[in-house]
Amino acid sequence: MTLNAHPKSKLMKNFALLGPYLREDQCRNDHFFFDCLAICINVKLSAEKRQFWGWWVELKPKEGGFTYIYQLGLYSKNKGWQAEKIKTLEVQDKLETTLRTFHQRLNDMIVAMELTLEPAQDHSDHGIKLLA
Repeated sequence: MTLNAHPKSKLMKNFALLGPYLREDQCRNDHFFFDCLAICINVKLSAEKRQFWGWWVELKPKEGGFTYIYQLGLYSKNKGWQAEKIKTLEVQDKLETTLRTFHQRLNDMIVAMELTLEPAQDHSDHGIKLLA
């Protein structure tokens, strides 16, 4: 099965069912973008100045499914996402937990569409095992 059986509009509708992770304005015909602002690191600042620890995932179609890459890092409104090494174990655990949960739901959805989900060839897993 190829992605031709799944038009972009249908994929967007399905991906939106995963929750608040899909960023429609950052998706293109050959690219889907998801992210999670998991931990606010400066809640006392005004909303436009806050920074968040989180992750983002990019999906690209391939024959019969998708490849993915993900990054962990810091998000701010004026700089966007910046890949950062997470130094605090508690923050790392929270990010890994939310990423694994999202990834499992995404994988289940893609498999239900009779498609595959696998890491991109040049993707580094950052030591995080996503699926058993």
